[in-house]
Amino acid sequence: MEDERIIVRLAEAADVIFATEITNEMEASAIARGSGIAKRTPESICEKILDGKAVIALTDQNVWVGFQYLEVWEAGRFISNSGLIVSPHYRHSGIATAIKTRIFQLSRDKYPTACIFSITSGLAIMKLNTRLGFEPVTYSEITKDENFWAGCKSCVNYDVLTGKKKCNCLCTAMLFDPAKVMEEFKPVYN
Repeated sequence: MEDERIIVRLAEAADVIFATEITNEMEASAIARGSGIAKRTPESICEKILDGKAVIALTDQNVWVGFQYLEVWEAGRFISNSGLIVSPHYRHSGIATAIKTRIFQLSRDKYPTACIFSITSGLAIMKLNTRLGFEPVTYSEITKDENFWAGCKSCVNYDVLTGKKKCNCLCTAMLFDPAKVMEEFKPVYN
């Protein structure tokens, strides 16, 4: 790993060859942590790649290192940054930060007025989100799109989510609202 150069970039059509490896690692990681994660299929990962909505990290020898994608909700009103995963061999090396930063920038570039959200139970992701300007929010402040919540059905904590009528769960919702950022920089006139 020390001599390898790692490239974090927008995923390309040729990267679909990593879809199964990505989904297998997502599932294995969730099991190892005993945490909830929405199950993704290789087909759904391929779709994100082909739609230009994914970021991938690879070594200069074309070895898969990490991945994340974005999804659009409510006609672009909300964007979720989802599915961040790093190969175990490359964890604790700063790759997650580079991927998260790149997917956030892709989200901002493609959907500059959209609110970007992330739900997670991981402290490291909460810290990354905070550095990017996300704030913890209640679930009522993120998408109401039932297709988003259907993605939680494969999570081990889905009964907690539905038992609380989708008001909260074990994950923390975090939101980046570009309107708030603009408000902070709004000039004050006398």
